[in-house]
Amino acid sequence: MLGTRTRQAIPNALTLARFALTAVFVVIVTLAPEERAGLARTCLIAAGLFVVAAITDALDGFLARRWNVISTFGRVMDPVADKVLVIGALILLAGPTFRVEGPGGAYQVSGVEAWMVVVVLARELVVTSIRAVLESQGTKFGADAAGKAKMVLQSVVTPLVLVLIGVAWPEPGTWGRWIVLVGVWAMVLATLVSGLPYLVRATRTGRLSGGSEERRTGGTPVPPNT
Repeated sequence: MLGTRTRQAIPNALTLARFALTAVFVVIVTLAPEERAGLARTCLIAAGLFVVAAITDALDGFLARRWNVISTFGRVMDPVADKVLVIGALILLAGPTFRVEGPGGAYQVSGVEAWMVVVVLARELVVTSIRAVLESQGTKFGADAAGKAKMVLQSVVTPLVLVLIGVAWPEPGTWGRWIVLVGVWAMVLATLVSGLPYLVRATRTGRLSGGSEERRTGGTPVPPNT
């Protein structure tokens, strides 16, 4: 039987392991060779690392809930580790490493464009800011079903794109290219849509607007017009 301290340590260790795996992922992709065969091999290795990191995400939360050892560290650092992994991967996929020349000119073989990274990053910053404000005021603001579904889609599409680059090289006009584009666009759209429930929840709590109103009136809420 595992002791309480061990049970508390394992989920947190998995979260920290995700940071380490992300660092290795970034280094491997950053140092990927420019020639096509070398980049393809690197993408397969990177896909494996990403999958292992995504598994730690599912496992740390599952164990923390199963053993009833959910900690403040886990609540804060688990979503941070997720965002570092996903956004770090997207930044690399939108970078010059995956910019290749084709018959019709240069294109992003990963299907990820720079503006997509900006959209995903903006969504994450907005939701994280809302969560930080509300939880500092005592309102629990954990991930909902849409947010979890978004993370699952990101965890599937990202390694899928890497695998396709590794085995099929998705050039324009190929079936691999269509799979890449559909997957990436679906991921970006799901990321945007999943942010809407958080905005609705924040509005319904009245905490954000209420707190601002109290500050403007010296701490006394303004009564509604009658």
